[in-house]
Amino acid sequence: MDRVTRLASQRAVVIFTTSSCCMCHTVTQLFRELGVNATVVELDEDPRGMEMEKALARLLGRSSGVPAVFIGGRLVGSTDKVMSLHLSSNLVPLLRNAGALWV
Repeated sequence: MDRVTRLASQRAVVIFTTSSCCMCHTVTQLFRELGVNATVVELDEDPRGMEMEKALARLLGRSSGVPAVFIGGRLVGSTDKVMSLHLSSNLVPLLRNAGALWV
């Protein structure tokens, strides 16, 4: 859990993913299209990835810990939460406040 917290606080936007997850790809692509240079942590490529995914699943209250999106060091949530924020026009202001967007 400490590693997740440390990684999540290092950049304005951090997305924990696995390379085979289509929802992870969708969320990552959304941030790219918005012009956000998010840090993407591929858990299946990290030796401690399984441990981090279990910790993220507990935080999210789900069976899967990916995707897990942190903005400004705070857990925003998974795909459903990110898409809800985007559709309600609340994602961009959140990204601006975190310093992830300049415009």
